[in-house]
Amino acid sequence: MPLIQWYPGHIAKAERQLKEQLNRVDVIFEVLDARIPLASHHPDVPQWIGDKPRLLVLNRMDMIPESVRQGWLNWFAAQGETVYYTNAKQGKGIKPLKKAAQEAGVQMNQRRRDRGMRPRGVRAVVIGFPNVGKSALINRLLGRKVVASARRAGVTRQLQWIRIADDLELLDAPGIIPAKLDTQEDAVKLAICEDIGEAAYDNQQIGAALVDLLVELNFEKILSSRYQLDPQEMTGEEYIEILGNTRYKGDKERATMQLLNDFRKGIMGQIPLELPPTEQVKS
Repeated sequence: MPLIQWYPGHIAKAERQLKEQLNRVDVIFEVLDARIPLASHHPDVPQWIGDKPRLLVLNRMDMIPESVRQGWLNWFAAQGETVYYTNAKQGKGIKPLKKAAQEAGVQMNQRRRDRGMRPRGVRAVVIGFPNVGKSALINRLLGRKVVASARRAGVTRQLQWIRIADDLELLDAPGIIPAKLDTQEDAVKLAICEDIGEAAYDNQQIGAALVDLLVELNFEKILSSRYQLDPQEMTGEEYIEILGNTRYKGDKERATMQLLNDFRKGIMGQIPLELPPTEQVKS
């Protein structure tokens, strides 16, 4: 598969502006894709924010099973991180998130009072990869649609401050992505989940990679039952080709997009592409 890299000019500009604004911010919402929480984490965020409080938001909670959700909660807790699950599309998990931001504001204002400064509303920023649900989350926090939201990468193009309440102001930032994706396995997962611009990859190669990954994660029965085609004795590329021949008159692109959209929209069911890391077995 060709190297997947995607770093359009508007993201480079947004990253520079975001770094300039971070000194005004009190708390960071980092939004991750619950299907791929490790692949959708920007490795530079901890360095950018220093010791500012960070709330990890795993959005699209409805797209992974409850057992996997609990596993990630435990794994992140072991790393000293608290996770907040949301489904921004349906408005689930929003109240605990807003409360956590306000509590961070209380602590911030106590520090201001200790230094003889007047209290003020908390300033938060929502950051994350493209298309992980940042804008939808802001709209839910506000209770009405104020920022554009769509199921594709690159909708938000510039930073804007939005007042949620008297005690909470949010900075909406475009999706940020590393200038270089070092781990191609992660890049493939981002492409499968549509968390990277479609100009970065070939649909048929990503569709084949999805088939291979589902077999690796023991989800092959979903493919067998849905498409009446068992993927176990073939490669992902062969699966796409046979599916195109048997269902779509040889149209491999149409077969690919059916597969990808069925996964992306949750039609295949609750399928995580990453599981919480377990301890290495000692040899």
